[in-house]
Amino acid sequence: MTEYTDEHILEAIGRCRVVIRNGEVIEVGDARITSCPLTKKFAHPLSTLDKESVKANIEHRIKAWGMCTPRREVTDTREFVGFGASELLSFGLSAGLLDAVVLACDGAGTVIVTKPALVQGIGGRMSGLVKTVPYKDVICRIEETGGIVIDKVHARLDQTAGVAKAYDLGYKNVAVTVAIPAEAKKIRSLYPDAMIFGVHVTGLNREDTEIFVSAADLVTSCASKTIREIAGRKALLQAGVAVPIFAVTTKAKDLIIEKIRQSSEQVLFKTTKLPALSEQQPEPLV
Repeated sequence: MTEYTDEHILEAIGRCRVVIRNGEVIEVGDARITSCPLTKKFAHPLSTLDKESVKANIEHRIKAWGMCTPRREVTDTREFVGFGASELLSFGLSAGLLDAVVLACDGAGTVIVTKPALVQGIGGRMSGLVKTVPYKDVICRIEETGGIVIDKVHARLDQTAGVAKAYDLGYKNVAVTVAIPAEAKKIRSLYPDAMIFGVHVTGLNREDTEIFVSAADLVTSCASKTIREIAGRKALLQAGVAVPIFAVTTKAKDLIIEKIRQSSEQVLFKTTKLPALSEQQPEPLV
């Protein structure tokens, strides 16, 4: 198997496999879904999901802000969705509810972040990162903004190691985004106080969903049928009705409620049985 020195692998919109080499999209796999309400809100909107539209969206990200290149921008203050993972975690830092957030970043691997703008800049427009390579320029930008890269040589993706490093550095209220159910379970067993945010869950089977929901504080639903069923049934709070976020624990519920409390937007509160879903769901749910 050929090893490339400048190769990134994403599981992007609809969990299709995307390979980027030297700043060029060289492979796009089939998406597992045909449409999603969130894709219509992208800077490069998608009405349908096929190889051509996904490729065009990824190319737009590369051109606009340097995804998977040394030009990669790492800070942002814009909210792309009200209750996305990066939006909630960056708010947690700004509100003093969190001390550090562990994220995955193309061009750097697993990083520890303490600045809200860095959380949003790294995570706000990212897809599921499977493999990346280190870029000195990207790592320098992250470090100049107070971030910590746990593996500058290989840009390793290791969320467990990132959480361990964050606690070693003295941070007490640590959050982490996790895309692998077994890793979420491991982090929960080693660091029971960590806030775990389950992401990139489209296509999870029932067993992995049960593991994820048991380990996580928060979990996004993406286009997952099993997350809606299992997390929805267990959740204390649901944010959103098209592609909802589920708060499974009290501290996750508190984070969302505090974000709502500090917002100036109108909000409807209603006690109801969860999940509560609108007609606008990703299609199909898998």
